[in-house]
This record gives sequence, structure tokens and C-alpha cells, in this order.
Amino acid sequence: MLIAADNLRITNRSIQAALDQMDPGPIRELAARCVAAGAQAIDINSGPLSRCPEEKMTFLVETVQSETTLPLILDTSNPKALEAGLITSKNKTIINGFSLEPRKLSGILPLAKKYHSDIIGYLLFPNSQVPVDEADCIQVALELFDAFKKAGLENEQLIIDPVVAPLIWEDGMRHNRGILSVIRLLPELLGFPVRTIAGISNLATGSLPTDTKRRLECAFLPMLAAAGLSMALINVLHKETLKTARICHSFLNPGVFSWAEI
Repeated sequence: MLIAADNLRITNRSIQAALDQMDPGPIRELAARCVAAGAQAIDINSGPLSRCPEEKMTFLVETVQSETTLPLILDTSNPKALEAGLITSKNKTIINGFSLEPRKLSGILPLAKKYHSDIIGYLLFPNSQVPVDEADCIQVALELFDAFKKAGLENEQLIIDPVVAPLIWEDGMRHNRGILSVIRLLPELLGFPVRTIAGISNLATGSLPTDTKRRLECAFLPMLAAAGLSMALINVLHKETLKTARICHSFLNPGVFSWAEI
């Protein structure tokens, strides 16, 4: 299970300020801390970038790749920003992402074909709503894969995000139990070993105590790992969550166990 850092996000005030001022220092420092912590990929969550999207995404990608050669996950709903990031990146890139929402099918999905990039597909209804039931998730997955193939992409480029729901949602717990089954079923359903990714931090959004959030993350991660999750998107500076992810990897690694891995 690959560990991707979700730390570099626009909701972080220091990152927002650095982006506003085009100051590479705080961004470079945070990227370096994520690499040192053990991240295997870096998610650059820039938000929609409504102003100067190409310039700002170019700045973000150049700054992060000056610190690391790790894969970069370009996380924005702005097609212009995405394309600028794909052009700028010297590292392997993953587009984050598309769904059945019409504007993403038309504006974002074609970029994966144009730039031969992997792309994350969210299991969302066309109206952006999260399906609650397992059966609905599976139906959305089939429709998403159909759109993906019609865009001329190869199976190996697809990464599916079943969308971890905040537990404070009315059906959050039910949905999250359902996605465990969905992750297990996807390879058989689609006919190839499809990769999956989950944003673990979504689980505990809201005004919960920090220690409670960490306990929730550490409880759910092993369930996702056992279901076959390929990539965990986590705050790699949360030491307990990171340790749990590493231990999950050790248990599921077909090789010989090593204490050094944990």
C-alpha cells in the first residue's frame, strides 16, 4: 500500500499565504518534511485556483519537484491548472481527478489521454453526490469505467477512489462499511487489477479532538488495507497514522518480514 502525503493543501493557511505571495520557502519546507517522514507520493491540493490558475500551478509543481522526484498527484478541479501542472512536471504525475460530473468528463478526463497520465476516478453521481449503498457504488464504478474506456485510456492508467465519507454524515458509517466490499470487488467487476486510493483524512473531518481523529484513522486504515487498498492518502506528519500504514504494508507484503519496516 503506497503512502501519499495529503499535507500540501490550500486549506493550510501557511500554504495559502505562500501561494498568494508566490513564496516557495514554506512549500519547499513542507514538501521536504513529507519526504523525510516517508511519503511515497505528494498530493498537491491547490483548490480550484480561480485566479491565475496556470501560473500558480506551475509555481507549485516547480517548487515541490525542486525538493523531490516522488510522483506528484495534481489535485484540482481546474482543467487549465491541471494542464499547466502536467506540462511543468518532470516527475511522474497522477491527475486527481474525474468523476461522472459532466464538466469533469469533458474538461479533465481528456488530459489523461493527452499527457499519458494516470488518473483518479471518484465514485460520485453526476450531480456530485456520494452514493451510499454498495450497489450504487458498483453501478457508478461501471459507468465511470465505461467513460474512461471511451476516452481511449488504458486500464493501467485508472485509479479508483470510492470516496471515504466523514463519519459525521448521516450515512457516513454505512457508506464506509460498503466501500470495503467495493474495493474487494472492483478487480473482478472490471476484469483487471484496478488500483484504488482513499483519502483517510476525510474520515474524521469536523470538530473532533485530535487524538480521536488519529484513533479513527488508525482503526480504519487496516480495514482498507485488508480490503486491498493500493494507495492511502494521509497526513504523513501524523506519526501514529503513518506507523499504522507501514505496519499494514508489512503484514500484506508477500516478502520476508523485517522489523526495520515498522
